[in-house]
Amino acid sequence: MINSVFLTDLYQLTMMAGYFQNKMDEIATFEVFTRKYPPNRCYFIAAGLEQILDYVQNIKFTDDEIEYLRKNKIFSHIKDDFFEYLKNFKFTGDIWAMPEGTVFFPNEPVIRVTAPIIQAQLLETYILSVFNFQSMIATKASIVTYEAQDRKVIEFGSRRAHGPEAAALAGRAAYIGGCIGTSNAYAGYKFGIPAYGTIAHSWVLAFDKERESFEKYFQAFPESTILLVDTYDTVEGVKKAVKISPKIRGVRLDSGDLYELSVESRKILDDAGLKDAIIIASGDLDEYKVKKLIDKDAPIDVFGVGTTLATSSDAPFFNGIYKLVEIEKDNKLIQKAKFSENKATYPGKKLVWRFLDENNKLINDIVADIEEDYSDNATQLLVHTVKDGKQLTPNPSMTKIQEYCLSNLTQLDKKSLGVNCNPVTKVEISQKLKDKFNQVLKEHQSE
Repeated sequence: MINSVFLTDLYQLTMMAGYFQNKMDEIATFEVFTRKYPPNRCYFIAAGLEQILDYVQNIKFTDDEIEYLRKNKIFSHIKDDFFEYLKNFKFTGDIWAMPEGTVFFPNEPVIRVTAPIIQAQLLETYILSVFNFQSMIATKASIVTYEAQDRKVIEFGSRRAHGPEAAALAGRAAYIGGCIGTSNAYAGYKFGIPAYGTIAHSWVLAFDKERESFEKYFQAFPESTILLVDTYDTVEGVKKAVKISPKIRGVRLDSGDLYELSVESRKILDDAGLKDAIIIASGDLDEYKVKKLIDKDAPIDVFGVGTTLATSSDAPFFNGIYKLVEIEKDNKLIQKAKFSENKATYPGKKLVWRFLDENNKLINDIVADIEEDYSDNATQLLVHTVKDGKQLTPNPSMTKIQEYCLSNLTQLDKKSLGVNCNPVTKVEISQKLKDKFNQVLKEHQSE
């Protein structure tokens, strides 16, 4: 994946120069959270931490990048010692974060960064772009896979994703959210998740006869052949497919009435003795269409969901934000908060405590001041992942992340799951945190 310090907004770099020129080296704490749900969402799934940690530990300015800044007229009044400083720049701070796969809710800090302000400021854009995107896709995938029930879902959206890197990361995030794999080869190679592929209509069209295209593909891939049967006539395509070999793995339906065609295809496969052959359905599917097919008990084994999943088409952005909550100056902690209407933030470092009942179902979360302790009755969700710029524990495998995500989802009330969900989970703000906010507000008003 692309890993350049310039994957950021220019104003992060101008603020860095401003901090340096004004000799501001205070330790600052920023927190990542979101304020509200987009449409049709009743929870979120944290994703993208692995890429963030890789960026943080390998962040550096190349000579060419430093020269670019030096020649940029906006930096014309910045002294040379700033550019010399960039030559040895590295992140030396601490990061606390919810593990990937954690279910979280609005107003909960998901990532906390504590570092010299010049370092912490630089991370904002990269953290948000990676975390927002992957969390958005993982959440979408969890809804699709929930509606698929016991059937499987593959992420199929690379060609409609917003660029090659987004395609690979969408495959990764969709796997976290419950998909069995992705069509994206790079995601399979880079992240170690299952990659799947059949054939395109172009393969069929490249041959004079449909049956010939099937035969040639089976000869090349005798143990994994899934035949795309709707290039000309779906039913006739299935009839030709069963004549290729009793060892074909299955067929894919990509158009038409998927319920009726799946029923007819299943009968043709079974009558030919191919009872183990699977049916994959694709073609502009989303969670609503999947639900309708499941409700009718369509004999579909696997859903390939592409465009709507890789772009989270019904909620195509995630409004995660990165806010300054504390500065340490002259050995004194100064609490920071916003007071603007509908955008107020709570000051200071915070923890998120999760309360479960005896059946391991979520009761509520409490966002609390860092000094509060609810460990007798709750689990604290933020984990110390980076200390003094170094990652504390290895990244978990993608399988472990997915398992953790699915275990989190089982804690939710069923009203929060699937389409037409109802956000029933309560997130409480501790009284101590409310008191701290009022104290900071009072101090601000007295200035």
